[in-house]
Amino acid sequence: MSVEDLDGRPVIIGGGIAGLMTALHLTPEPVLLLSRTSLGADASSAWAQGGLAASLGDDDEPALHLSDTLAAGNGLCDAEAARRIVYAAPAVIEDLARLGVRFDCTPAGALRLGLEAAHNRRRIVHADGDGSGREVMRALIAAVRSTPTIEVVESIEARRLAVEDGRITGVLANCSTGPVFLASGRIVLATGGIGGLFHDTTNPLGSCGQGLALAAHAGAVLADMEFIQFHPTALDGLGRPMPLISEAVRGEGATIVDETGRRFLDGVRGAELAPRDILARAVWRHLADGHRVFLDARQKPGAIFAQHFPTIASACGRAGIDPAHDLIPVRPAQHYHMGGVAVDGSGRTSVPGLWACGEVASTGLHGANRLASNSLTEAVVCPRWVAESVAGSPDGGGKPAMAPDLLAPDPRPVRPILSRVLGVTRDGEGLKEAARALLLLLQRHDAASDPAAVGLMIAVAALLRRESRGAHFRTDFPHHAAVARRSQITLDAAIAAARELASSPTLESVL
Repeated sequence: MSVEDLDGRPVIIGGGIAGLMTALHLTPEPVLLLSRTSLGADASSAWAQGGLAASLGDDDEPALHLSDTLAAGNGLCDAEAARRIVYAAPAVIEDLARLGVRFDCTPAGALRLGLEAAHNRRRIVHADGDGSGREVMRALIAAVRSTPTIEVVESIEARRLAVEDGRITGVLANCSTGPVFLASGRIVLATGGIGGLFHDTTNPLGSCGQGLALAAHAGAVLADMEFIQFHPTALDGLGRPMPLISEAVRGEGATIVDETGRRFLDGVRGAELAPRDILARAVWRHLADGHRVFLDARQKPGAIFAQHFPTIASACGRAGIDPAHDLIPVRPAQHYHMGGVAVDGSGRTSVPGLWACGEVASTGLHGANRLASNSLTEAVVCPRWVAESVAGSPDGGGKPAMAPDLLAPDPRPVRPILSRVLGVTRDGEGLKEAARALLLLLQRHDAASDPAAVGLMIAVAALLRRESRGAHFRTDFPHHAAVARRSQITLDAAIAAARELASSPTLESVL
C-alpha cells in the first residue's frame, strides 16, 4: 500500500505520547500517524523523568491539584480548561495502567507518589523511577502497533498544510521517495516543543517548533508564545542536549549549593521546591555573579540515588560524577514551551480541520509557568477530547497544485539569537534586535526560515508583553501588569511588527 492510498483518513502528525493517545482513542476509525523518525526515537515524551501529576493520595483531591496549578500559572491559566484536565487525570492513570504502563508502587501495592516543586501534596506518579516518559511510550507504542486500524508511517516529515477556502485539505510531506501529498480534512498536530531553537536545552535538538510553523503558515492563531520554561537544574557540562536532573531529586531532599557549599536560596520562598521560574532566575543570577551552582544529593537521596533515579545516575556517571558522593553541577536550560497553537476544549484550532494537542498546543492549563509534571498529564488527558471532536467532523480532503520543494528545517542559525535574547531574562532592546534578525532569516526562504518564523512570533509576543509574569521576565518591566491577559499572535502579525521595527527607531510606534 502506498502512502497516497491512505487519503481521507485523519492524519496525526507526531509520534509522542499525545499523538499515540489520539490515535488509540480514534479506534476503530482508520487513522494515519506520521512520525519524523522511527516511532518514539526522537520524541520529548520518552525523555520525561518527572512523571504524571494526578490527585490520587488519601490527603489529596482534584480541587487541591487545581489550586496548585492556578497558583503556578501566575494569573494566566484558563481556569475552566485547567479544572477539566486535572479532574480527569486520576481516571487516565488507571487507563494507562490497563494499557500496560508499569507504574511504581509501594511494597503494599499502592502507587508510589512523589513530590515536586509547587505541589502541596505528593501526587506525582512515576514509572520506572525517573524513566516515566520512556515507560509510558513503551506501552503506547506496543498498543498502537497492535491496533490494525492505525497505519504508522515512519521517516516522513510534514512540510506544509494545504488550505483551501479557509479549511485544511491535506498535508504536504517529504519521505524517502520524495514529496507526497496526503488528502485529509482532519489533521492533528502533536509535534512537541521548541528545544532545538536553543543551545542549552533538555529536549531533543530535532524539536524545533515544526508544528508551530505548520499551523502558522496555515493562518492559525497562536497563544502565549513568550512563555518558555527553563528548568533550573540541567546537568552543566559540554553535552547537548543537556541531561535533566529532575526536580523529583529535590523532592526527595537534595539541596542547591554553590562552590562554597552555601545554600544560597535561603531568601527564596520555597527554596529548592519553589516554582520553576523563581528557582531558575535565582540560579541564573548566582551564576551571573560568578559562582558555580551544584545539586547536593549526597545525604538525600544519598546511597539510594541510583536505585530511585537510574537514568540521572547514568547521565552523571558518563560525566564522571557519582551523585551519592559528588556534587552535581547544574544550570538552567530550556525545558518546556507553555505557549503554542491556540485550541479550545476539544483541541480545535482557529483553522477548520486542524486540531492540536500536547506541547504544541496552548490549552490554557499551564498559564505563565507550568506546574511540574502537568505536561504529561495534559498529553494523556486531552487526546480523548481531540479524538471525539475529530471523529465527529466531516472529512474535506482535496488535491492542491504542486507545491515547491521545501527543505527540512535547520534551526542552527536561529539558536544563537534565541539563546542570547529569549532566555531566563529578557529586555526590550534585545528583543527588538532579535525580531529584526529573525525577520531577515525568515525572508531568506531557506532551511532556517521555518525555525526563524517560530522564533519571530516568540520575540514579538515577548516584546508586546511589557511586564514580568511567570517564566517571562523583562528586566526593563520587572513588575506585573494590573490585569493578566493571555496573548495571541499570527505569523502575519509578527512579520508586520518586525517590518515596522526594522523601519522605526522607537518601539512605541509598533506597540
